[in-house]
Amino acid sequence: MTSQPNTGSDPAAQDMSPEEIQAVIDRILAKDVPARNVTAADGDKAVFGRAQAISRLDDEHTSYDGDQQDREERRALRRVAGLSTELEDVTEVEYRQLRLERVVLAGLWSEGTLADAENSLRELAALAETAGSEVLDGMVQRRAKPDPGTFLGSGKALELKEIVMSTGADTVVVDAELAPSQRRSLEDIVKVKVIDRTALILDIFAQHAKSREGKAQVELAQLEYLLPRLRGWGESMSRQAGGQVGGAGAGMGSRGPGETKIELDRRRIRTRMAKLRREIAAMKPARETKRANRRRNSVPSVAIAGYTNAGKSSLLNRLTDAGVLVENALFATLDPTVRKAETSDGLGYTLADTVGFVRSLPTQLVEAFRSTLEEVADADLILHVVDVSHPDPEGQIAAVRKVFSEVDARKVPEIIVLNKADAADPFVVERLKQREPRHVVVSARTGQGIPELLHAISEGIPRPGVKLELLIPYDRGDLISKLHETDAEILSLDHGEHGTRVLVMVREGLAAELEPFINHD
Repeated sequence: MTSQPNTGSDPAAQDMSPEEIQAVIDRILAKDVPARNVTAADGDKAVFGRAQAISRLDDEHTSYDGDQQDREERRALRRVAGLSTELEDVTEVEYRQLRLERVVLAGLWSEGTLADAENSLRELAALAETAGSEVLDGMVQRRAKPDPGTFLGSGKALELKEIVMSTGADTVVVDAELAPSQRRSLEDIVKVKVIDRTALILDIFAQHAKSREGKAQVELAQLEYLLPRLRGWGESMSRQAGGQVGGAGAGMGSRGPGETKIELDRRRIRTRMAKLRREIAAMKPARETKRANRRRNSVPSVAIAGYTNAGKSSLLNRLTDAGVLVENALFATLDPTVRKAETSDGLGYTLADTVGFVRSLPTQLVEAFRSTLEEVADADLILHVVDVSHPDPEGQIAAVRKVFSEVDARKVPEIIVLNKADAADPFVVERLKQREPRHVVVSARTGQGIPELLHAISEGIPRPGVKLELLIPYDRGDLISKLHETDAEILSLDHGEHGTRVLVMVREGLAAELEPFINHD
């Protein structure tokens, strides 16, 4: 897990004193040691420790984040640990909240290194904590491919059952998407509820969705996930009465086996999914109209995208004082936020904060949130925010670019924003700087690198491409005012005897309007 710095080839290391290098090595070692590491003889590994996907920064917010009232409202609904589900005193009712789920994690190490498998499991722990659970233990099994019956294999499933019984867990979370048969078989062995990574992410989205469109998108994704996983027994497999059963038959034409209850449930789900798709499609024109207005006015758009908890909302708050919810959790914000911004020379553009990505992002979510992700594909520039304090920032970049490919956004120019530089290892920052030629190192919390980022945005967005020399009469001050707005770049301005001489760069739409005032002298 520990990556040793190569001081012989890294120019950043050559500029550091031996004491500074040793301090960096100690910090890496301290960061990589989990709370408990038990290695089995057969290559399996038990993993337990703090979720490294969640930042370790103590100071979570800055003055740029605003009042954060949404965050206080969300935290007011958190579950409370340590309260029994069996009430001993009736006065306990008003204080007790939902039962805190106690979970055990399970994953497979089938490819890559052990460090990759452990980081994936720690990210799963971060997802479970975000969903409101308490992570008790975790295990990684070395296996070439998942067992088709129980995912882990019968022997390891029994070991997992022992861990569940010893820790008192009530849920097992598997770091993969389980087939319906695998989930049922594993539940039969461990005797507690089993959910997979996809269900966990969908649960987080269901908790955090606020807007009407966001709730509809999440519900559609959940129903798509649920449809092939419906389970039926007892009354669920009973059939509607046909003929004259029970003396209340429906008469001729209705005799026969009838529909089972589970078939009715499937039909209701499909009907609900069709309705949600119509509702989401009906919401799409409003967003497209706003986007078309920006295109018609030639307003450049910049999309902030990246891995979840990389600091996208914090960066938006730092750049525009948007006051968007900021929380040290995965998928804290789901609904896109668009804010107006301006370069130092007065050129206007929009900044859009998008939903975060994660490894193995469920395909149901990609499809349901495709209308939201169009903000990324239609942007003129993407700020790809990367958490450089994360154990595997290269893996984050690869996961995000995979989603970019799914929504046809790989053609959009991209700036890698290496965020959380104040908490990152300098060797990791230097490594990423050499891998990604177009980058900016920033810290949304401290403000480090923000001027350089603003300059990179100013250089990266499309600028007015038509150069005009104008002579504008003094009675047309409205045109001078329009040129000072955000869709033109004034190169020079001189007040003469017959009017104002202006050398300006404008966009094509405005050039046609200004054609009568072109100076031909």
